[in-house]
Amino acid sequence: MQPVQIVDLFAGPGGLDVAAEKLDVKTVGVEWDDGACATRSAAGLSTVKGDVRELGPSDFSEADVLAGGPPCQTFTVAGNGAGRRALDEVLRFAKRMVAREDRKEIAQDLSEMDEERTRLVLEPLRWALEAIDSRCPYQAIILEQVPAVLPVWKVYREALENEGYSVACGILRTEQYGVPQTRRRAVLIARMGGGRVILPQPTHQAYRKGVGRGTGDDELLPWRTMADALDRSYPFIVMSNYGTGGNPKARGYRNCQEPSATVTGKIFRNRILAEDGNEIGRFSSKEAGLLQTFPADYPWTGRDVGQQIGNAVPPRLAMHVISAAFGWDPPTEQRLQSLDTWRSEEISKSENPGDTTVGEIQCV
Repeated sequence: MQPVQIVDLFAGPGGLDVAAEKLDVKTVGVEWDDGACATRSAAGLSTVKGDVRELGPSDFSEADVLAGGPPCQTFTVAGNGAGRRALDEVLRFAKRMVAREDRKEIAQDLSEMDEERTRLVLEPLRWALEAIDSRCPYQAIILEQVPAVLPVWKVYREALENEGYSVACGILRTEQYGVPQTRRRAVLIARMGGGRVILPQPTHQAYRKGVGRGTGDDELLPWRTMADALDRSYPFIVMSNYGTGGNPKARGYRNCQEPSATVTGKIFRNRILAEDGNEIGRFSSKEAGLLQTFPADYPWTGRDVGQQIGNAVPPRLAMHVISAAFGWDPPTEQRLQSLDTWRSEEISKSENPGDTTVGEIQCV
């Protein structure tokens, strides 16, 4: 398929959008965080600043692809676990939506959930079902979240398959797609027509602690290291901000010849140590972005840049997922290397994706 435009819900600073634009696919993101919107504006990404719950498919008539990565903090191991405790309730709501129960009644019941961010995971399903009911279904759907959300994606899969989509969902490991970071994501891709959908195939070996680089499937490339990604001329060790089991003395360590641990919103709290154990600094915004495979010159700005980076989809992974969703061949090395830099000059208005001026934020 050849998409017209992606509407990206919970778009953040633009991880998926960066990948899509490098694949010559136009995007428009929906985001309400001021900091993320500031970065998107500086990057020239088309953005509608608003609440996805107050918008719908009819507000983006040109978009034929739906993407989204709802807030994941309540589902994560690092979070307080509210999302995991509410998972059964979320699944019940998803099934009610699929059964086309009264939407106003569902919305009222959802509003009574204790954790607002938890129920946001259902918004992409609402958008998809509304598009189907209006007889303008999205030609492709791309969703990602933390692994704990995979049961929700399986409910999505059942619903979308019943509507004629081919759907695949599962857990992807970012280091297996050339991201210099170990990070697991629950991904769903769906396509209307065009044959069977499958998740992107790994291009790199899986990282295993204590197992040497290059060990594993000989047909796959070795995983990429922090040293590969960062311009540091000396060996270093990264000490995590987190302590295993809550014990601050049991912090995780990664050598620069390993992939980074998962980049979170607390990335700037990680300490960088010399081989002798002395602290030699923290990651810069540029370096944290590089570990997520954002371009080296990506214009991070606004508030809480660390949280923006930690919440983002790694563009390199996104490029593989987008290609699989559209039934394209895997991205070439030339395409992947295009992620090394962003854009050296202002995006021309002729590249305007939709009615929003590139780089301008529409408030809703």
